Amino acid sequence: MAAAVLLVLGLAAAWSVLIPGVGAWENTVVAMIGSLRLTGPVSAAFAAWVAVRRRRESGRWLPTTWRAVRTPLAVAAVPAVAFAATALVLAVRTILGEQSGRLPPSGLLMGMAGLALYVAIGWVTGWLLPWTITPVIAGLGCYGLFAWLARSGTWADRLAPATREPYDPFQGLSTAAFADQTFWLLGISAVLLLGWAAVVTRQSLALAGALLAVLAAAAGMARLLNEPRTVTAQRVVYSCEEWPIMVCVHPGMRDGLPELGSAFVRIASRLAGTPGEFSRLEQRPRREDAPLPPGSVPIHVDDLSSGFADQAAAEFVESLAPRCAGTTAQGYRDIVVAWLAGRPLPGGPLAEHQYAAAWFAGLTDTQRRDWLRTHYDRFAGCGLQSGDFGGQVPQVAQPAAPVPGGYPASTGPAPQASALYGTPGGAPTAAGAPPLPRTAPAASARRSAPTMPAR
Repeated sequence: MAAAVLLVLGLAAAWSVLIPGVGAWENTVVAMIGSLRLTGPVSAAFAAWVAVRRRRESGRWLPTTWRAVRTPLAVAAVPAVAFAATALVLAVRTILGEQSGRLPPSGLLMGMAGLALYVAIGWVTGWLLPWTITPVIAGLGCYGLFAWLARSGTWADRLAPATREPYDPFQGLSTAAFADQTFWLLGISAVLLLGWAAVVTRQSLALAGALLAVLAAAAGMARLLNEPRTVTAQRVVYSCEEWPIMVCVHPGMRDGLPELGSAFVRIASRLAGTPGEFSRLEQRPRREDAPLPPGSVPIHVDDLSSGFADQAAAEFVESLAPRCAGTTAQGYRDIVVAWLAGRPLPGGPLAEHQYAAAWFAGLTDTQRRDWLRTHYDRFAGCGLQSGDFGGQVPQVAQPAAPVPGGYPASTGPAPQASALYGTPGGAPTAAGAPPLPRTAPAASARRSAPTMPAR
């Protein structure tokens, strides 16, 4: 029954750790190790429960070392069988799909060694504290201890039975780190069990084995602490698809190629002929800033969950121009970004933004692309102004005060259309731009009106 429960918990926990859409062996191994966060504390609670019952039956002392360690070894076999069954199910899932990379056996061995440590802690705790509530204490204590170690961000996080950082498909996994971690976990597990056996049997053989285990654990810890944290990125042979633009991604994410191509083709057409023009997309890790050949741009795809292509496209468009410090410049930038991303044009916080959005909406896509070609440097450098979108916001004329003779005084010359809706950078004026506001009649027109002859 314990093996069945651990199998179900292991599958559920590993499935939650799997990166969606990544068909790679490394992804499967990381998911198996991540399942220990749930199956490990349950294994510790199970071992503590058996130890409490064993302590009540046999008393405080045991005759031989073998008789002492036989039961905890049998208990450790239960979560080991469940772990192996979980790994088999995930391996079959990976084989049925288009997997990439290779299966590192050292990662699975490290998961087994981690379960052995959980069992050893639970067994010793249950024997020393033969209470009914001890299994709960052992399970919750192990969960809190290793969760804290894994998230501490210090050298101690290497001692926990977990991966040292989130899995990066471009960086891969270090088999040497897995081997050192296995050495450390098996050594400290042997220290706990043989040290406990030396106490309950009072035999020098168990004590000698515990001392040797201390040396092995110390050697494993030293190798772990001396190993550099940074792992060199592995060479990746991209999977590419060209329609209508070239899109290249990690081979474990090849299933996302059609959706990425559909999401970026509109952006590529709107950037054609501008300094931001591109013909090839290449997935890159977020922490890498290596240069790309001309015509290629980097994109970042963490997984293939729902909406991943739209998210990658929105992130790429946002990266074309930095966010502006001033409200006015940011409003103009948001108008262009919304058009490139295929979103409705925003009204903006100011009246001039609303006018600019209405003016920009009146242009065709060809006219907008011509406009962007001439204004790209200003767009990328937060230098867009109202004059780039047809001129200043028109001000409604205020009613003038009457003058002697009954005619209102002129407040100045009428605003010209070229000042209000100037053509930006030679682009055609929008046919759908807002109409010119009505202003007071010009004084010259009033003076030319016919008068009645004097009698």
